[in-house]
Formats: sequence, C-alpha cells, structure tokens
Amino acid sequence: MASAARELVIQRLSLVRSLCESEEQRLLEQVHGEEERAHQSILTQRVHWAEALQKLDTIRTSLVGMLTHLDDLQLIQKEQEIFERTEEAEGILDPQESEMLNFNEKCTRSPLLARLWATAVLGSLSGTEDIRIDERTVSPFLQLSDDRKTLTFSTKKSKTCADGPERFDHWPNALAATSFQNGLHAWMVNVQNSCAYKVGVASGHLPRKGSGSDCRLGHNAFSWVFSRYDQEFRFSHNGQHEPLGLLRGPAQLGVLLDLQARELLFYEPASGTVLYTHHGSFPGPLFPVFAVADQTISIVR
Repeated sequence: MASAARELVIQRLSLVRSLCESEEQRLLEQVHGEEERAHQSILTQRVHWAEALQKLDTIRTSLVGMLTHLDDLQLIQKEQEIFERTEEAEGILDPQESEMLNFNEKCTRSPLLARLWATAVLGSLSGTEDIRIDERTVSPFLQLSDDRKTLTFSTKKSKTCADGPERFDHWPNALAATSFQNGLHAWMVNVQNSCAYKVGVASGHLPRKGSGSDCRLGHNAFSWVFSRYDQEFRFSHNGQHEPLGLLRGPAQLGVLLDLQARELLFYEPASGTVLYTHHGSFPGPLFPVFAVADQTISIVR
C-alpha cells in the first residue's frame, strides 16, 4: 500500500509538472509572438516618421523660402499653394496605426495557469496574513465578533456604536484594519451562511457617510467586489455590474490580490474554480472590504 501510494503521488505530480511545462511553453510562445508583432509595428512606425520628418523639412524649407523671398503681391498670388502645402504638413502629422504599437497583455492569460496559481497561492498564503476588521469602520447594522473576523447583520441599528469619520453610517459595510500597497495577498471568507454579501477590496478614499452610490460597494470608482443577492452573483466596480452564471453559491470565497500584476481574482477553493478575474490599475493603498445584509460571513483563520 505504501508503494502504491508513493507511485500515485509521483504519477500525479509528474502529470501536473508536465502540464505546467507545456502551458509555460505555449504561453511564452504567445508572448514572444506578440512581442515580435509589436516590435515590427514600432519599426514600421519608425520608417513612417522618418519619411514624414523628411517631408515636413522639405515643406518647411519651401514655405520659409516663399515668406522670405516673395513680396506681398507674390504672396497673395501664392496663397492657394501656401494653403495646400500647410494642409499637406498637417496631414503628415496624423499618426498611422498607433494601436498596433500596443502590447496585448491578454496573451498571458490562461485558465489552467489561473486555476493552478490560485490553488497554490491560497494554499500557501491564505491564513498567513492576520486580516481583521477595523471596528471603527463597522456599520451600525453589523455586529463584530470579539476576534474581529465575523460580521453579523442586524435589521436594527445599533445605538452603542460611537459615530466617527471612519464608520459607514448607512450601508452594511466594513473595512479590514490591514491595507496593501504592493505585493501578492490572499485571504478566504466563509460565506455559506449568507445569501446577501459583498467581498472584495476598496480604496481608503471610499466615502463612509450617507446612502448615495459613492458609499455603496461596487457602485463607485473606489471599490471592486464579488457580490451575491439571493441567487444572483456578479462582479461590480464603478457602477458596472457583470453577471456571473453560477449555479450555486460558494461556501468559501478566496480572494487573491496581485498588485504587481494589477489583478484581482475570486476563487472557490472547494471546486478549484476561478469565479472572476479583474485586470486593471488600483489606486493604493487597498483594504479588504466586506458587506453583509443576511446572517453572517467570517474571515477564515
């Protein structure tokens, strides 16, 4: 039995290693191809601009010659020619195929790589960072556990919460006490008991007061969240809501934030499924953010 178990481990890891090497080769070939395409476009543009510079120099010399050597009457007679030469110069300044110069970052994206990477990162990093909720930010509609890791929704507004500039006074939101400015970070949230929640990241500039959309997670430029409401799941940012066709709600939700790669990924550890990936720039520092409007969610230890 020990021998069979040993062979099973070797066999499976060998297969994973082989798949990773094949995927690495495929992706590196795509990156190289895109790099060559962009480089060729740059060379083409360089030739274009060298020719354009020569044409502009010729036109400039011609126009300067007219303005220097012709009298007023001759200049009036040459008005149409001067206009045409000037118009020709303006046309030369128009960029040609400028979009072709952009390197397409999508060539690095791979479902297999995303799943393997998320599994590895969550398995190694999740729990190593002690993420706790900042009690100063907790909405009066939420109760915070003693260990500052569990939020419980209450329909009645708490009268014991002292109001302050950090506290959300309307929406049932809360920020973590930890912020991130660079690097790779991962955490997991137990969401199986709630049918209405939001989990993600937010800038420290997120407004806290009032019922407007500027304080509502996912409805402004300061927050990026995965949300569930009953059986509707979606990713929201800056008022843009992308529906996610999930058949069931995850029991745990993994969050991966890679600030160097400008990537935010939501992952279901139980099935190894990448639920959503967002690529874009983030204004730092970023805080893990939570909202719950039904029962309880908890940061997993």
